Amino acid sequence: MSDAKPVMDATCMDDFDPRSIAPDEALRRIRSAIEPVTDTERRAIRECIDRVLAEDIQSHADVPPAGNSAMDGYAIRGADIPETGARELRVIGTALAGRPLFAVLQPGTAVRIMTGAILPEGADTVVMQESVERTAEVIRIRPDIRPGDHVRMAGEDIHAGETVLETGHRLTPADIGLLASLGIGQIQVWRRPRVAYFSTGDELRSIGEPLAAGEIYDSNRYTLFGMLGRLGVDTLDLGVVRDRRDAVEAAVDSAAAYGDVVISSGGVSVGEADYVKETLEKVGKVEFWKVAMKPGRPLAFGRVGKAWFFGLPGNPVSVMVTFYQFVQPALRHLMGERGAPLPGVRVRCASRLKKRPGRVEYQRGVLAQDEAGELVVRKTGAQGSGILRSMSQANCFIVLPLESAGVEPGAMVEVQPFYGLV
Repeated sequence: MSDAKPVMDATCMDDFDPRSIAPDEALRRIRSAIEPVTDTERRAIRECIDRVLAEDIQSHADVPPAGNSAMDGYAIRGADIPETGARELRVIGTALAGRPLFAVLQPGTAVRIMTGAILPEGADTVVMQESVERTAEVIRIRPDIRPGDHVRMAGEDIHAGETVLETGHRLTPADIGLLASLGIGQIQVWRRPRVAYFSTGDELRSIGEPLAAGEIYDSNRYTLFGMLGRLGVDTLDLGVVRDRRDAVEAAVDSAAAYGDVVISSGGVSVGEADYVKETLEKVGKVEFWKVAMKPGRPLAFGRVGKAWFFGLPGNPVSVMVTFYQFVQPALRHLMGERGAPLPGVRVRCASRLKKRPGRVEYQRGVLAQDEAGELVVRKTGAQGSGILRSMSQANCFIVLPLESAGVEPGAMVEVQPFYGLV
């Protein structure tokens, strides 16, 4: 009889598995494998919020195109500001936004001017209307005015020929306004990636279907729908796939035929009915399938045909954690977006956090100011991977490193605010 001990697969409850890779290494492998899309589209700027630029944008003119007033008041010559006492200036006319006054400002004169109006020739300073005394066509100014006050000079915002937005930039509402200010109505952007997704599990039912004993509603496709929607990708929801080899294989084939990326939830663990990893190994290639993290260790990444494949765990929180840590950065890279992700921030933790060494943990937290105005973080309560409410209540991840053995109240921790993820 042999004395050899059987080799057991590590489960999601184990804190260390030598076959798991670190989250940083998993993300590095994903980013090095995926190449950005190469197809572009020309779109109206109103359609380009959250699209990624496929061209550099240069200004063909100065913005603003001419010196103008930043205040309602009076345009004057800086040389007319008195050193002491007061000085009277004669008002020779009015300049309105869009209706300039074509006059040359002579010594001892001023022009009534509105915000945005072009400065008349000879003027280099604007005095706020609240800072002058006016009688009929004469104003009195005092020495508390500085030459150049309240003037927006030509090209102060943008100079002609300047590159204002670069290829790979994800467009924000401010960017759309900036493009409009340059008179640009259409731009070249990278096409949207196509993502097909589905859930697996005999216990899952869609909303509207009755629940039998042991059945639950599928929430994962809805969170995936929301997360993918915020990224701005084209999606195909393939619904719930039953735990049968032929059904899983058919879903993978259909998804890969549609998408640049295929996402499944469930079926990547070591259970008897977990067929996603098995299918991926049969019809594609598995790059890795275990990451030293909690929640979310069973994460399969690979390729099926021309599509990249992410097999996410089945637990609702694990789906969201693995999506934000791996799938979202991968999709941003695929979309042609440049730039590093927002860094985590270190803040004081107000809760006791339980953890054993061996995995990086992403606990759900609430980041807020305490009574002294200092940012602190508290956990949302129970941290089980099936407690989706912990994500609904949270506004950040508390990231505990692999070697951490827990956190006592008052200790400094790293947090990832959700505004950097969603």
